[in-house]
Amino acid sequence: MLLAAETYGAGRPLVLLPWFGLDGAVMAAAFEPVLHEVPGWRRVYLDLPGTGKSGPVEPTSDAVLAAVADTIAEHCGGGPVALAGCSYGGYLAAGLTRRQPELVGSLLLTCTGARILAGDRNLAGLLPVTPEPGWLDGVPAEQHEHFSRAVGCQTKKVASRLTAAFALNGISDAGYLRELRAHGYQLSDEGASQPARVPVTIVAGRRDWVAGYRDQLALLGDADGDYYLFGDGGHYIPFELPGRFGVLARNWLVRSAPPAGQQQGTAPSGRPGAIPR
Repeated sequence: MLLAAETYGAGRPLVLLPWFGLDGAVMAAAFEPVLHEVPGWRRVYLDLPGTGKSGPVEPTSDAVLAAVADTIAEHCGGGPVALAGCSYGGYLAAGLTRRQPELVGSLLLTCTGARILAGDRNLAGLLPVTPEPGWLDGVPAEQHEHFSRAVGCQTKKVASRLTAAFALNGISDAGYLRELRAHGYQLSDEGASQPARVPVTIVAGRRDWVAGYRDQLALLGDADGDYYLFGDGGHYIPFELPGRFGVLARNWLVRSAPPAGQQQGTAPSGRPGAIPR
């Protein structure tokens, strides 16, 4: 099955996979403000199964990953591509690199779920948050609990930025996502060694009470990689700390070496890709 995709720019392919339950529009809101400044890249934002414009597949992460691989082959000619993922999207990106290293030329993992089952995650060493008074005043009530746990920089500015981004999220298949999380969330080869030695950058937050930060080190394996730990970052670092994150993301793309002479295309019509800083 092929997944829905939104494309920005022109040049070498960069595929981006979002957080669980969020679609490519939210991922574009996180990344376009910084990536549009780097010429020579065609950014392909995927809607994972059951989100945005993508229908469901079998409710297992193995089936989700197969759909991602098929879509990359369709849109990008079989690779290699630069691949970026956040949270569950990072979990899938690492899995694809492990299984089909010929598809991946470089890897950016942000707030990644290295161990996807909540009970398996190492949350040791995390720091407490210090909320700004009234920081959730403008946030819909149904998002309060999640924001309180997931966001590390708990300020009104960050809450406004995240609320604007979440408002871009399309209608999700809630029943499918519940089934996937309850019964098929873990990839069948989770924990296997990382044979691919592509350049990798890992970004984690010490206030990420969803994924933690210790498990992600294992994803480096023997790769030529960097690991960045933001002491004040939570599970949504691209929105919480966009300036500092943007420097890392742009440096990663520069190191991923787009072909000389390629120029960035004009921004496409379609989903908005930026939110207020």
